[in-house]
Amino acid sequence: MTVAQRPDVTGIVLAAGAGTRAGVPKALLRHPSGEPWLQIAARVLRAGGCSRVVVVLGARAQEARLLAPSDAEVVVARRWQQGMSESLRAGFAAASGDAALVTLVDLPTLPASVVRRVLDGAGGLRRTVVHGQPAHPVYFSAGHWMPAASSLEADTGARRYLAAHDVTEIECGDLWDGVDYDLGN
Repeated sequence: MTVAQRPDVTGIVLAAGAGTRAGVPKALLRHPSGEPWLQIAARVLRAGGCSRVVVVLGARAQEARLLAPSDAEVVVARRWQQGMSESLRAGFAAASGDAALVTLVDLPTLPASVVRRVLDGAGGLRRTVVHGQPAHPVYFSAGHWMPAASSLEADTGARRYLAAHDVTEIECGDLWDGVDYDLGN
């Protein structure tokens, strides 16, 4: 029996925002253990099966770059002030391989098991859901990068694109609580 090979997936960590609600860019935040959230996000994507990781920075990028793991590629969303859409465009532009798995820096409790479940799912568009609520990470096969990027506006991310296409929802509530530290859930 042959084991199916996982596609070549670029993990994308969106970490460009100013973090106005947090009072500091979330790319500069650390876990109580001292580990930067950027490193946690990159480690989880790698442990979950992403072959490479791209970290998208913006606000205070020079400082945040120092916290990024050495094995991640750092790109700066030049127009990061225009919202998540600009960060996502920068991430897609830097991605390579068969697919991209997009997550947010403010999910420091995201386990690698969620990443693995989403990567092992079916369909060219896959969205994590936690107890039926949309969450991250989100999977985009390479054929969706350009159409999704061209549909993006302001701070809505790819929400509308996903709603207009056949996105497969991958329930992960048994693996994770879905806490997004930007929202304070």
